[in-house]
Amino acid sequence: MENQQNNAQSQDIRWMRRALQLAEQAAKLDEVPVGAILVHNSKLGEKLVAKAFNRRESWKTPLGHAELIAIQRASQKLGAWRLSDCTLYVTLEPCVMCAGALVQSRISRLVFGAKDSKGGGSVSLYQIPQDTRLNHRLEVTGGVLEEECALLLSDFFRAKRKKKPRV
Repeated sequence: MENQQNNAQSQDIRWMRRALQLAEQAAKLDEVPVGAILVHNSKLGEKLVAKAFNRRESWKTPLGHAELIAIQRASQKLGAWRLSDCTLYVTLEPCVMCAGALVQSRISRLVFGAKDSKGGGSVSLYQIPQDTRLNHRLEVTGGVLEEECALLLSDFFRAKRKKKPRV
């Protein structure tokens, strides 16, 4: 049992590292550095289905969140809107909109890095993925590579503040 748990933790870390690489790509495009990886879990193992990073600024849309883009791409690739047996790895706790999309898409598991104390819809401000009033709930694991994820975000916003002219 302990060996299984260690294996699951190492898998979570491996996928989160890939999500962090995507978040770094977002930062280079002056997007908030959030990366998302969607993995399908089957008897044959885990398979990467979709990956994305934030695109709100470059696509000029409030819907350009990494999670939403990954969910859309996974649905197209799998030919289904129900993404059961899938895990979403994301570097920042999903907001209310994205947490709702996780429930609507029937994703079975969410793994995130840093908490979002100002906008988190999964554990911090709201617990949408585990709300018993909704028709679907999913397992939530937070804090995977939390320090690295949080540092990337804080460095990004610190640099943005330095660039901003003071009035």
